[in-house]
Formats: sequence, C-alpha cells, structure tokens
Amino acid sequence: MTKEVLTVKNITKYYPGVVALNDVSITFKQGEVHALLGENGAGKSTLIKIIAGAVQPNAGEIIIADKSYTQLTPHLSKALGIEVIYQEFNLLESLTVAENICFGENHKALVDFKAMELKAKSILDMMGVQLDLKKQVKYLAPSQKQLVEIAKSVSKNAQILIMDEPSAPLSVSEISKMFDIVRRLKEKGVTIIYISHRMEEIFEIADRVTVLRDGRFIKTENIKDTSIKSLVSLMVGRELNGSYPVRNHPIGEEVLRCENLSGNGDIDINFTLHKGEILGLSGLVGAGRTELVRLIYGADPKEGGIIYRNGKEVDIRLPKDALANGIGLIPEDRKLQGCFLEKSVSWNSSIANLNAITKNFVVNLKKEKKQAEEYCELLNIKTPSIEQMTKNLSGGNQQKVVLAKTLAANTNVIIFDEPTRGIDVGAKQEIYNLMNSLVEEGRSILMITSDMPELLGMSDRILVLHSGRLAGELSRKEFSQERILELSSGLS
Repeated sequence: MTKEVLTVKNITKYYPGVVALNDVSITFKQGEVHALLGENGAGKSTLIKIIAGAVQPNAGEIIIADKSYTQLTPHLSKALGIEVIYQEFNLLESLTVAENICFGENHKALVDFKAMELKAKSILDMMGVQLDLKKQVKYLAPSQKQLVEIAKSVSKNAQILIMDEPSAPLSVSEISKMFDIVRRLKEKGVTIIYISHRMEEIFEIADRVTVLRDGRFIKTENIKDTSIKSLVSLMVGRELNGSYPVRNHPIGEEVLRCENLSGNGDIDINFTLHKGEILGLSGLVGAGRTELVRLIYGADPKEGGIIYRNGKEVDIRLPKDALANGIGLIPEDRKLQGCFLEKSVSWNSSIANLNAITKNFVVNLKKEKKQAEEYCELLNIKTPSIEQMTKNLSGGNQQKVVLAKTLAANTNVIIFDEPTRGIDVGAKQEIYNLMNSLVEEGRSILMITSDMPELLGMSDRILVLHSGRLAGELSRKEFSQERILELSSGLS
C-alpha cells in the first residue's frame, strides 16, 4: 500500500463575506501525481497556500509524516519538504538565472558563483533546457521564467511539490520536457500536486484527481476510472456543450493591415485582419508573437513598416495612440500589465475611458458605477462588490476585469494574448462565447494562444511565426496541428 505523506483534514478558511474552503479533506500519497481541479474560485489556490504556510486556516488540521499541525508557516512548510511553483512567478527579477535557481542555499560569507552556476547548469541540463545562467530574470520571457521556477524547486529536493498551472506559458515541446521531469521526480518518490485547467494534461500525467467546487470537496477518483466529461460535470455542477462555439456570420472588409512591420525582434511582418474575424497567431515560445502585438499596440517602438486602420495609415507610437484608433490589448501577464491590483473593479473598468465618465476633470461616480455594473453583468465577473480590490478576485475574474477595461475604451480591434491562461473550463466557455459575440457585433480579434485545440477551434485563419518572421498563413480548410508545428519549427 502506498504511503500517505500529506493529509488535509476538515480544512476551513473564510474571509469577510466569502467562504474559500468549507470542511475540505484530501489525502495525498507518496510518489503520485495528484491533480487538483476546480473552477476559478473553487478554493484550489487557497488550499495550496495553506499547505505552503502562506495562509492560515480557520479550522482543520494538516498531517505530514504522521504529525498533525493546525497551521504551517512558510519556513516550516519548506523544512517539511514542501515546495510550490505558483501560477504567478515568485522570482527575484534583479538576480540571474543561476542565482534564482540556487537562492537560499549558500550559508557562507562569500558566494562561490562558479559552483552555483555549475549546479544550476546541471539542473537545467537534466531538464533538457538551455538558458543563459548570467542573464537577469527580468529580461526572460514568461515561458523561460517558468522553467527557472521549475529548476528552482528541483534544486531544493522537495518531497511534496505543488505545481500551479505550470504549463500555462510553455510551448508543446517545453510541456513534454516538463512532463519528463515530473515523471523522474515521481520515480524518486516525490509527491506532485498538479493544478491545471488543460484537461488533456491531467489525463496524460496524473494518477488521481480531486475536484473542488465552491470551496467544497466533491470527489477523488483514479484517473483511469474517469473521463473529461465526468470531471467537467463535477467541476461546474452542470454539463457543458461543445468547447468551441460555432460562428456563421460573414467576415467583412479589412480593418487592420501591417506592411513590412519590423522591430522588437520581428522582421518584415505582413498580414491583414478583417471585420468579424478571429485571426490566430501561433508559433513556439520566442517566435515573436507577443513582440509583434506590442508593436501594433505601441507598447514597443517599431523600427520599420506601416500600420493601416480601415485603409488609412496610422501613426501608433504609444498605447494611447492605439486606443485612439480603436485597438485594445489584453496582455499575457494580467497582474503586471493588464490591471491595477490595488484598485477596485470599478476603477479598473473605467481607467481606459475616463472621457466617458468625467466632466471638467471630475469623475461622475454614478456613471462610473453604472459602467462597472454593466460590465460585471456582461462578463459575469464574480465579485462581492464593484468596490472589491481586484487583487482579491480569482485569476479568471481578474482576466475578465482586464477585458472590461479594454472594452470600455470603445475598441473594435482587440488583441488577446493568451486569453484563457489560468482560466477554468467553465470560464473558458464564457470567454469563447464572449469572443464570438464580439466578432458577431463586427469587432475583430487577433488572438495569441499556445493552446493548440483553442487555436484550431477559435480561429478563422492562422498566422504562424518562426524566429521573428512570418512562416505561413493557413485558411480554416488547411488547419492541422502537424502543419502548424512544421511551420512553427521552421521545417517548411
């Protein structure tokens, strides 16, 4: 019988007006990959923070190695062999890759940088990853930061490793490498608690799965004894029909055209976007997808090329120029670039379109409230109040706040950079339906996604980038995962 290494028993945690966890009990076994599923707000993040000692429960106990604790501290949790890779990065941005991987291991007056870099290199080599050990983490792409997070946890010889959406910023090949790492750790007896909204991953890597809903334990099952349909039904308390809603409206005239657009590592990019169209943008990590949309949005300066809106050349040097031309961006990193976490839902919903709610530099609070309430209803933002601070919302609801901010600015060309990263199955369906309604209203969407089914299911056309250049364009009848991967890898 496999040894039980961690049990959370009757755990309850409440905040003012919200019960985050209600009498939750789960047992985790040695050397298993135990998936934790649930919609945003189900209590997954609160539970892992309690196990990590970052949050204290109001009731219940945590049993590790046959010893019971009513609460843990971060220091005690680590001492007990628990490491967490959070959904949001927990790296020291000003330190190098090697320093982050080995942080906290040196107890001498002088740091042996050579030894530290050798250890970091050995871990990355074991992972099959190549990174510049001397590069500051702040200059890395999100996918590279995630690999540093994984390497950092591997270096600590964790006995219980919690991975919260670890694959979200990774490419297909990087996910495969990560799964290899997980399997190696499992063989060494490490227990992996794996949180992901990508159902196909759960069935590839997990041994058992536990479902939470609305802060309550619903069920634990062996992965071989269940199905995606069954798990989705347990998660949302209802059955969801097809993942990708059908669109039947006609695609209209050109609304955006880029000619020989260069800069930020991209070279001579040419494409058009049409009214009522979802144009998918694919490519491996580092291909230049986010770099391209930042040029279009004015977040980074272009070095050459022309941008046309509705057939007319426009000069976009700053994001305010893009917004003035009806172009909005929902960035990949919602917490750092998408919204103001310390401000309310109402404040965030209004900040990009103050002209609509101000007069003589004074905000009309009634208009602000009405606008925020309309978008909360439209996007089904789950919040106790429109005055709730955005940082207190779940990841999926924070993403909806970013979308509300963008829509409130009267944008009709909307750039989604990883629109469903860190969002649960039910919320994904809402985002997909919303994207459909936006294009049916005549808006246009440029969508970056690393989720292949999402790319194939939501796009009308697909552009594929490789090493900063446009590698190909596919019409819907040409869609295939194999063809996209060929173009992405520079094989065509």
